[in-house]
Amino acid sequence: MFCNKCYLTLMMAALAIGGCTNAPDACLPVPSENQLRWQEMEYYAFIHYSLNTYTDQSWGYGNESLELFNPSDLDCRQWARICKEAGMTGIIFTAKHHCGFCMWPSEYTEYSVKNTPWKDGKGDVMKELSEACREYGLKLGVYLSPWDRNAAFYGKDEYVEYFRNQMRELLTNYGPVFETWFDGANGGNGYYGGANETRRIDAHTYYQWAGTFSMIRELQPGIVIWNDGGDRGDLRWVGTEAGYVGETNWSMLNHDGDVPFNMLHYGLEDGDSWVAAEVNTSIRPEWFYHESENHKVKSVPKLMETYYNSVGRNATLLLNVPVMPNGLIHPTDEQRLKDFAQARSEAFAVNLTEGAQAAAGKVRGGSRRFDASKAIDGNTRTYWTTDDGVKEASLMIDFGKSQTFNRFQVQEYIRLGQRVKSFKVEAFIEGSWKEITKGTTIGYKRILCFPTVTADRLRFTVLDSRACPLISEIAVFNAPQILDAPTIIRRQDGTVVITPNDPESTVYYTLDGSEPGTSETQSNRRYRGGFPTDGKITVKAISVEESSGRYSPSATERFDLPRTAWKVVPEAQGSQAVIDGDPQTAWHAGRRGQTPEITVDMGAEQSISGFTYLPDPAQWGPCVVSFYRFETSADGMRWQTVSEGEFSNIKNNPVLQTKNFPPVRARYFRLVSLRNTDGGTEMGCAEVGVITE
Repeated sequence: MFCNKCYLTLMMAALAIGGCTNAPDACLPVPSENQLRWQEMEYYAFIHYSLNTYTDQSWGYGNESLELFNPSDLDCRQWARICKEAGMTGIIFTAKHHCGFCMWPSEYTEYSVKNTPWKDGKGDVMKELSEACREYGLKLGVYLSPWDRNAAFYGKDEYVEYFRNQMRELLTNYGPVFETWFDGANGGNGYYGGANETRRIDAHTYYQWAGTFSMIRELQPGIVIWNDGGDRGDLRWVGTEAGYVGETNWSMLNHDGDVPFNMLHYGLEDGDSWVAAEVNTSIRPEWFYHESENHKVKSVPKLMETYYNSVGRNATLLLNVPVMPNGLIHPTDEQRLKDFAQARSEAFAVNLTEGAQAAAGKVRGGSRRFDASKAIDGNTRTYWTTDDGVKEASLMIDFGKSQTFNRFQVQEYIRLGQRVKSFKVEAFIEGSWKEITKGTTIGYKRILCFPTVTADRLRFTVLDSRACPLISEIAVFNAPQILDAPTIIRRQDGTVVITPNDPESTVYYTLDGSEPGTSETQSNRRYRGGFPTDGKITVKAISVEESSGRYSPSATERFDLPRTAWKVVPEAQGSQAVIDGDPQTAWHAGRRGQTPEITVDMGAEQSISGFTYLPDPAQWGPCVVSFYRFETSADGMRWQTVSEGEFSNIKNNPVLQTKNFPPVRARYFRLVSLRNTDGGTEMGCAEVGVITE
């Protein structure tokens, strides 16, 4: 029986006498050169900035005053500098969002920067950003909303030409554009030049996408086109804005026909067109800047998780950074992006396959051109592959000494197609091979995280493949642990519960708004279990690794009055979940013929000036309310409507919704579902609450 070292020596000797052989045939479909360049960008910025920034809205209605746009410190060079320092490769800018306001002086509408106080109407945000991108070596992309709630002729035939004219302006006046981005929100209520009505369109036919796409590619031959799954562009949405794509992620879809929603998340193994995935998410809960979210900027561990679940799953990461009303990126967002860049740098600082030796039992024609060493040579244009028809093969890497690692990265040579269906990774530990991780698809890049192991050898095995596997690069890393902020909730009875994401860490917290420290003081307390609270409070907490002194970013939660006396009326089985303080529990109103509403008795009259609604937290949670009515009552009999409207973008971004209104005195409140995102009225709800004066 051969030892592993003997096997490695014999394999290297056998490969040394190998000759040349032809490359494998392509496994169709394959990416275009534009798609390849885009995939290699990996990580770039979305910047949301519009009139919404000044109205604290997610979606503008289309009638917002142009006088609102007059930023005091707008500096696109600041945006570009921050993105460059963050390690991003480009910026996609919201040139026009759904409200129809144009961030460039479009000659086709009066609803643009040319009629605002900013720079006396002489400003052009697109121009300033394009110049800043060139200065900092970033590629420029544009977002142009197909839906326009301001245009009087939206929904009519002439709007399509208007839309194309605006697209033509953006693609001819600002230099090279690497990507154009079209939102999937199409049609609904809007200002529409004063009509103030609801207009419906067929998104597949109304925009005449074929002609628009043809024009785009003629004006910008190097561009890629993003669309939400219908009317196929070059890239696809992944079905969620939460920051991840499926663990199985094929870069293919079928060109014709509707795409099942879940296929956006996973792709299609036998798809006939290359339509790779782009993960779009925001560094904050919502896309535009809201001051109330300054303490909700994603932590570095959360951003790292997003990176592993996007770039590390054969997608790109489009990370949104909103701009404040003054025209600058907030300092907290800037620092978080820098810390995220440092964390990525530290995680991938040392590739342990450098200087290692690799051997494989199956090499195409025995040729050096395709031997195992090509998988660890640092060159993504070379690859290890096998003879045609071989769909299962192993490659062994000998580090030459014991190494400690917890990340495995592998790439396919996708110029000839995506092939691998499944694989496993083993380490030689204490005299035997032990599986440490496994995966399904690879594509451009796959990164797997696993508990830290120490071994001198590693074995990568392709278990199944569409055709002979082509592995261009394998890398192994030992990423440092990063502590994440703990989770804070307050139960209905007022008990605050803090849960560390690392169960071995210690939690410290404060209740006076100050930042927690790493030792116990009068105001900085060590968490020893749930504790009672009363009144409005702000809880801040950190996790601390006592052995090293390292600590997490702080988590912040602001709680209104306790719900001790609250009850759902009439009470139904499970209905208390909507007021129990736990965002992971949910209840559905409106099932089996019931009225789609939630009524709460607060036990005493309060002065309230707003309410909150958190949808069902399940993935693509069912029955997410999109249009609502909120009512209050002093006696539970006579009701008044104090707020009615829309939760904008809630289907794709089901985060906590907050609506404010003039203060009213009430003991009872009622949330009514007028329509959910599925077209019905049933309401899925994790939490409902009020904002008290």
